[in-house]
Amino acid sequence: MGRGSGYAQGDGPGMSEQGDGPNTRLVSGGRRKEWTAGLVNPPVHRASTILFDSVADLRAKSGKPRQLHYGRQGTPSIWSLEEALTGLEPGAAGTKLFPSGVAAITTALMAVLGPGDTLLMTDSVYAPTRHFCDDVLARLGVTTIYYDPIDGETLDRLMDAGAKAVFLESPGSLTMEVQDVPGIAARARERGTISLIDNTWATPLLFPAIGHGVDLSILACTKYVVGHSDAMMGSVTASPGTWDRL
Repeated sequence: MGRGSGYAQGDGPGMSEQGDGPNTRLVSGGRRKEWTAGLVNPPVHRASTILFDSVADLRAKSGKPRQLHYGRQGTPSIWSLEEALTGLEPGAAGTKLFPSGVAAITTALMAVLGPGDTLLMTDSVYAPTRHFCDDVLARLGVTTIYYDPIDGETLDRLMDAGAKAVFLESPGSLTMEVQDVPGIAARARERGTISLIDNTWATPLLFPAIGHGVDLSILACTKYVVGHSDAMMGSVTASPGTWDRL
């Protein structure tokens, strides 16, 4: 095939018969024809205000998923990356993008916590997450209890006491503890505790957290997803049970 020539979808390099290998998902994720018009990569759409032919057209599209309504609800550029990230997490219901990794973490926590709730937070967590728990969540009436990331017995006792959510980070920031994520997620689900993970270090390529039972998987996309230290971005990928809350 000569340089610059096209190829039919499904005939390109790296395409498996099942079409579900990680390399295939990386090169094909989010590239819907209605978003790309046949271009290899999704175009960059920059927009705030969207124009409509009539008020009826505006109302018909308002609040509908994957419909242009206002820039904050996303454009095809955003939807493409969200869909690609979702495709790397088998069993996930969807992904939302945020202006930074910290914005993704804080929104995920706010989606599942309210006044009077208890949050179990790994003691090896990323420092800005700790600041948010100690400064913001505390003012909102949420109690944060820090636990040893590799002390499973103590964590089980804390979950037995009725914690609303448990937050994991594996490997942990700086100290690199590796937690038993599938085991913790399973025990949390048995107790009705929502599990969240900062999965920035591993990414879904090395650890698909949703498939291992986690409810909300968070990435600081500023790191590996962006890859060039020139943009801030975060994402949260949700299981079917937590997608609507996110």
